[in-house]
Amino acid sequence: MSNSPNGSTAAGSAGVVWVTPLLGATLVTMCILGMTGNLYTLAIMRSATLRRAGSMYVFILNLAAADLLYLGTIPFVVCTYFAHDWFFGEMGCRLLLSLDLLTMHASVFVLVAMSLERYRAVAAPFRARRSTARNHWLMALGIWAAAFVLTLPMMVMIRLREGRPSTVGLVKRICFPTWTPEAFKAYLTALFFTSMLLPGLLMVGLYTGLARHYWTAQANLTHGSSSSVRRRRLKHKVVGMIFCIVVAYWTCFLPFWGWQMAKLFSSESLRSLSAAAHTYVNFFVTCLTYGNSCVNPLLYTLLTRNYRDYLAQRGQSSGASFSHTPPSLVIGQPER
Repeated sequence: MSNSPNGSTAAGSAGVVWVTPLLGATLVTMCILGMTGNLYTLAIMRSATLRRAGSMYVFILNLAAADLLYLGTIPFVVCTYFAHDWFFGEMGCRLLLSLDLLTMHASVFVLVAMSLERYRAVAAPFRARRSTARNHWLMALGIWAAAFVLTLPMMVMIRLREGRPSTVGLVKRICFPTWTPEAFKAYLTALFFTSMLLPGLLMVGLYTGLARHYWTAQANLTHGSSSSVRRRRLKHKVVGMIFCIVVAYWTCFLPFWGWQMAKLFSSESLRSLSAAAHTYVNFFVTCLTYGNSCVNPLLYTLLTRNYRDYLAQRGQSSGASFSHTPPSLVIGQPER
């Protein structure tokens, strides 16, 4: 995979020596900014109001944790890019290269769960109200377990391979999958479906359903009180921010998977590209995937701010009688 250390020797062979320090500086900067942003996200998630909110607290916490784990691989990747060698042993191969796939699947599965929870809060509000924090933590545990199962083949099949000694007697090592090319192609194709295509189609369906419900409720929105109108607008912002997080994930990871699928199924057409062009594309998609973990904290912060505003607005009107609530606002009223 292009953001694994296995492709690190391309820079030197392509004669684009300046790319390696540029990539290293970019990734280190991303690591610092991303780590700081995600730690800040975890800090603001200590709010008692958000902890009582249920699913939103659980899901953002797990997204930030996945981003921190993913960013934690950057020092090892940078070290390998500069040294053109692998210093972390076979166990390092298995853990670090599998961590990419683990966090990628955990993130997208959490995004699907967030989208599903928002849809349930609108389409089946009374059922959504019965969801508990325990249920949400069990869902998060199931998400990480599913991500681990999908990552397990990579963890089992990866090995440390030593190359031929150089003219000065140095032996370089790389992490290499031991299965056949056909099996590796089938596995990566399956990962593309599980981490991009199927979750993406499911989220498109959920947001289409949300848009339909909101469109139906919008006609009666003006008949509510000013606080009800504000609460509805804040809820729209919450859904909009979740949608932005989903779009950011697709924007950052779709080029990565497009490049992987092109190398798997159209390798002949890529032979016309120079070695330098391959290096540029590999480095670009690598930075783009790590960039997602840097952008997310900003989106999480905006999401939690809007969500806290919504909870505060809802709390101010909690004393109002349910019988006086307009039908358009009963739809999606429970927020957990």
